[in-house]
Amino acid sequence: MFDPFEDRTPSAQGPANDLAPVTPSDSTDLPSVAIALYVETAGALSFVSQAGESRTVALADFAILPVGVRRVMATGTTAAGIHAFVVG
Repeated sequence: MFDPFEDRTPSAQGPANDLAPVTPSDSTDLPSVAIALYVETAGALSFVSQAGESRTVALADFAILPVGVRRVMATGTTAAGIHAFVVG
């Protein structure tokens, strides 16, 4: 099978290599900083950005949040079906 990613160096400029399910946690960072998040079900999303800032945003169903994210907080998050866009 042809793999267009085979000789490509992973980059934060995209595209992501995979999606990883996210379990919100007030104490644990994601395994890798996400280059974006995908949310299946609308609600509030509380997170710590790659820059270390705490943020809460309201997202619609099937939303993509194009922000680097270190941690998705359990407290304050009502959105569901959260996935991290990951590189590498």
